[in-house]
Amino acid sequence: MKDTEVLTQAKPFIKWVGGKSQLLNQFQQLYPQDLAKGKIKQYCEPFLGGGAVFFDVSQNFSIESAQLFDINEELVLTYQVVQRDVEKMMEFLDRYARKYLELPALKQKEFYFEFRTNYNHQRFNVDFKKYSEAWIPRAAQMIFLNKTCFNGLYRVNSKGEFNTPSGVYKNHQPRILDEENLLRASKVLQIAEICIANFSQVEHVLKNGAFVYFDPPYRPISKTASFNRYSANVFEDEQQIQLANIFKKLDEKGAAVMLSNSDPKNENPDDHFFDELYEGFHIKRVQASRLVNSKAHKRGPITEIVVMNY
Repeated sequence: MKDTEVLTQAKPFIKWVGGKSQLLNQFQQLYPQDLAKGKIKQYCEPFLGGGAVFFDVSQNFSIESAQLFDINEELVLTYQVVQRDVEKMMEFLDRYARKYLELPALKQKEFYFEFRTNYNHQRFNVDFKKYSEAWIPRAAQMIFLNKTCFNGLYRVNSKGEFNTPSGVYKNHQPRILDEENLLRASKVLQIAEICIANFSQVEHVLKNGAFVYFDPPYRPISKTASFNRYSANVFEDEQQIQLANIFKKLDEKGAAVMLSNSDPKNENPDDHFFDELYEGFHIKRVQASRLVNSKAHKRGPITEIVVMNY
């Protein structure tokens, strides 16, 4: 492992449902052994989200390159701006934060909804295929909404409109601008190629001996737990099966592959969906906390699965 002080490491600058920060201590025991031996030089993450595993792996092991994908255009835009123009982006974010934080609570809520409306309307003017100066304030707006919305929940409707309500901050104000962490994150991201892509594209960028980590939208573990919309696209059992096929192809190509998902056995011990889908691979169950549920009594400890081909 690299001799890097944990306290000075970059961490995710975006909150994301299903973010893996809480599981890193367990994941570090599950990474492929060749990572610690310095034999793995390429890291691929096709469902980027908050990027907790990327930040962990890239700062603690001898990774030389990373391919980071996500289908969410706004998320990819924000990562690219943090990578390329973080200081300019922070100027915009500081401006938004100051305006918001100087307001009383009720006015903050009004400011948030007006800001969100403008953000949704402006998306039609964004060319997500070509990097431009217009991306810089857009990334700042994304981070601002992420830090001030309810529980950092990124959610869109079928039209692609960000529709998360405002956060409630009774005893503290949200930390909207974390300059030190953004600067660190920008530095770490210099080894990465970041692009809008479907998870299947990982096949085309893979080098021999790469480490691939999949963190797809989780399969709902109950009929009411159906949050799987991080973009205008839906991720259902058909997509889970497609992903398993890609997992198997990467295994045949010699990549070290690790995948996270929900554990259906939390609700139904007879649900063998993933056990059957990944039969022949190593399936480990890890302890996690269910943080997103409208009913407080349904939040708490659960298990999640980690599938590995090593």
